[in-house]
Amino acid sequence: MQHRYALECLDRSLKDIMKAVDPECYAISFGGIIVVLGGDFRQILPLITYGDRADIVAACITRSRLWSIYQVFLLTENMRLKQGESDSESEELKKFAKWVLDIGNGQVSPPRVCNLPVTENQILIMSQFCDVQTENTVDNMICSTYPNFAHKGHSTQYLSERAILTPTNQNVGHLNSLIVDKLPGESVSYFSVDVAEEFGGTYEDLNEAFPIEYLNSLNVVGMPPHDLKVKVGVVVMLMRNLNQTLGLCNGTRMIVTKCLRFCVECEVICGTFVGSKHFIPRMELSPSDTKMPFKLVRKQMPLQICYAMTIKKSQGQSLKTVGLYLPKSVFTHGQYYVAICRVTSPTGLTIFVNDESGATTNITQNVVYKEVFYGLPEA
Repeated sequence: MQHRYALECLDRSLKDIMKAVDPECYAISFGGIIVVLGGDFRQILPLITYGDRADIVAACITRSRLWSIYQVFLLTENMRLKQGESDSESEELKKFAKWVLDIGNGQVSPPRVCNLPVTENQILIMSQFCDVQTENTVDNMICSTYPNFAHKGHSTQYLSERAILTPTNQNVGHLNSLIVDKLPGESVSYFSVDVAEEFGGTYEDLNEAFPIEYLNSLNVVGMPPHDLKVKVGVVVMLMRNLNQTLGLCNGTRMIVTKCLRFCVECEVICGTFVGSKHFIPRMELSPSDTKMPFKLVRKQMPLQICYAMTIKKSQGQSLKTVGLYLPKSVFTHGQYYVAICRVTSPTGLTIFVNDESGATTNITQNVVYKEVFYGLPEA
């Protein structure tokens, strides 16, 4: 979800543009142009660095001065879930869709467990999604989400319809490296060229304070790593918009078909442009928001391995099989809801939850900021 400042900035920009056509348009919201917004307030809210619950809620568009002029239309049917082939299957899909909505609205009651403290956000996961009798090892999780991986690991259809979701980038990197090691063949390393810019001191001070080895060691969210290891057949995700007319957008999943010297050839495995092949070159990338006292410019291919991905990055994806890995509970509004509503069928969802001691459990946190829904019409 976009920050409310983006909406207000668009309002001011359109007013400035439209007043050249008609001066009276400057007094009308968005310069008199109809603006259509789409979104789900149950999903992840705007990211506020070091912000607390109040800061995140205040950044929502419902807190904008423009919200009162909007007319809200409700969509009531889950189009991601496939249609049932029988009455019993249709009834099961309806129950699953209602459970997903209850999760998003924070209407699932806490579990009643004897001799254990229970918090408001805790929920009990149904046995059909979480098997507490099986140990949540990484190998079990990979085998559950990617069954028969050794033989089907190069199939585009097989890879496009499944993924492991987890809250943090640290777990994503660990899982992806383990899965890539299971693929046959030698890995190819592509090293980035890192430069520090916009530093207040002299060039000599910059080299002494921030040597190249330090810049290479930085792993910034939203940036590819310095050492990008890929193999032929590895699934990657594009991290930048390269060419929207060809389907090369941020979040597009592809499979590596060739590893060349200065670029890789990838085949799109999802969306409208499935099967199209493109060369992905190195390009200069910079983090959009960082606390570093300089601007890091990294020349690298805008790719990341995506057998596993963060829950936030999975927004917009539709998957047949999802393995939700929660070594620690979700930590912000909408994360759990986003993860469980990626699947097209309840049979494709498997949840792996660990408690504080690392043991398998079926109790986890579902963080919902209910004040976000104040003022919204009920479905």
